[in-house]
Amino acid sequence: MIAFPRRALLGGSLAATVSGAAAPTAPKPRWRGFNLLEKFDLDHAGPFLESDFDIIAAWGCNFVRLPLHYRVWTRRPGEYDEAQLVEIDQAVRWGRERGIHIDLCLHTAPGYCVGGENARRELAAGLDLWADGPTGEAARAQFTEQWRMFAARYRGVPGAALSFNLVNEPAEISGQTYLRSAGPAVAAIRAVDPGRLIICDGTSGTDGGRRPVPELIPLGVAQSSRGYRPLATSHYHAPWMLGADMWPLPSWPVRNVMNQFLFGDEKPQFQSPLTLLADLAAPTALDVHIAYVSGRAQLVVRADDAPVLDRTFHPTPADGEVRRLIDSPTPGAWQALYDRTYTARLPAGTRRIVLEVRDGDWLTFSRLTVRPDGGKPVAVVPGLSAWPVKQQAFRLADGEPVPLSGAATYGREQLWRDEIVPWQALEARGVFVHIGEWGCNKWTPHAVALSWMRDNLENWKRAGWGWALWNLRGESGPLDSGRHDASYEPFRGHQLDRAMLEVLQQA
Repeated sequence: MIAFPRRALLGGSLAATVSGAAAPTAPKPRWRGFNLLEKFDLDHAGPFLESDFDIIAAWGCNFVRLPLHYRVWTRRPGEYDEAQLVEIDQAVRWGRERGIHIDLCLHTAPGYCVGGENARRELAAGLDLWADGPTGEAARAQFTEQWRMFAARYRGVPGAALSFNLVNEPAEISGQTYLRSAGPAVAAIRAVDPGRLIICDGTSGTDGGRRPVPELIPLGVAQSSRGYRPLATSHYHAPWMLGADMWPLPSWPVRNVMNQFLFGDEKPQFQSPLTLLADLAAPTALDVHIAYVSGRAQLVVRADDAPVLDRTFHPTPADGEVRRLIDSPTPGAWQALYDRTYTARLPAGTRRIVLEVRDGDWLTFSRLTVRPDGGKPVAVVPGLSAWPVKQQAFRLADGEPVPLSGAATYGREQLWRDEIVPWQALEARGVFVHIGEWGCNKWTPHAVALSWMRDNLENWKRAGWGWALWNLRGESGPLDSGRHDASYEPFRGHQLDRAMLEVLQQA
C-alpha cells in the first residue's frame, strides 16, 4: 500500500499555532490531502462518500477541504435544510474518526463566487459581498450569519479536527474591502467558538486567489494560496477557462516565456508593451492572430517609432468580426473570441517591433507570424498565458523568441520566486500558510502534468507548506481522471493513476 509519511500530520493547539501569537518555533501542521466536491455545485449536490475518507486515510493523508455552495442548505436567510447540514456533519465525523482534518469553505458565499453562473445568480439576487450600499450590507449580514451558524454547530469539535475557510478566492479587491467582509464573520465565529482556526484565501479571483493579504494579519487568521501557475499548463483546454482552447500544447518547464496577454490602461499596473528586436532586411508582413478581447482594446503596432497598425476592438452584438460573444463580468462590456488575423506592414530595416494595448482592458494573441517579402515565414506562438504578468522584450533568433532578461524558461525556480517568496513575507509575520487548491487538468499531457506537479510539490516541501489537490476523483485527481494518455489500474471500484499517486507520496 502506498502511504504518505505519517510525520507531523496534525497539530495540537492550532489556533495558538497559526494566529501569530505562538512562538516562531511552535510546530505547525503540514496538511496534505484533497478537495471533495459533493456540495460544491448547487445543481448536483449529494452526500459525501465515506469510501473517499477510507482511501484518503489509507494513503496516509491528513486533510480534506470541502468547497461548499451555501444555497445547498440555505432556503432563505436564517432558514436551513437540516438534512443537508447533517451530511456535512457526517463528513466532519468521518474525518475525526480517521485523523483527517476537515476544512469547510464557502466556495459560493452570500454575494460572491469566483465566476460563472453562481456569480451571476448572487448578483441577480441583489447580493455583492464586496460592494458598498444595500447589496453589500445584505450580503455581509448573510455571510456572517452563515459562519455564526457553523461556529455554533461545531462548537466543541477540536481545533485539530476542523477549520473554517471563509470564502473561496476573493475578487481583485483591496485588503481593506476584504477586511470589511471578513472581520464581522471572524468576530461572529470567535464569539461562539474562540479557538476555531479560520483561514482566508488570497485575493484576486481571476488570478486564482494567490495574492497574500497583510491587511488581515490583525484578525489572527491563517491564509491560503493556490497552485495553478502557469494557467496554460494547469488549465490547458479546460472548457470553463476563457481562452484555454487557443493555448499552445504545454511543456514543462515552459520553453517559451512570451505571454499572450496585452493589458491596457484599465489595468495600469500590468500595462506593458511586447518588444521584439529583429533585423528585417526586406519589407515584412507581421500577422497578429487575435484570440480574445475583453471590453475594449486598442492594439497599436510600431516599427521602430512609426505606427504600422492601429486597430480598436470593441466587441458588441453588432460586430461582424466576432466569432463568439461572451458575457462580461462588467455589465455592457462584452468579451469575445475573434480568432482572426490582422496584418501590419513593416518596412525594410526595422529593428524594433512593439505591440501594445494603448487604451482599454486586455486582449490575447495566439500567434505572431513574421513574413518577409520573398523569405520564409516564421510563426511565434506564446508559451505562457499568465494573468496578470507584464510583457517583456525578446530577440527573434531563428524564429525563437529569446528574452532579453535571460530567463529563457519558466520552471521550478520561477515558481518559487513568483508563488512562494511573496507568501514567505507574510509567514515571517506569524501567518500560517497553506495551499488550499492546486492541480493539473486532464487535458494537459500526462508527462507534462507529472513534471509540473513534482516541481510544485518540491517547492512546498522546501517551504514547509501543506496542500490540497483539486480533486480526489475527477479531472485533476489520481482517481477516475479520464486522461487519454495515462495508465490506470483498478482500485476499490475506481481507476487509479498510480504514477500520479507516486508523485504525490513523495511530498
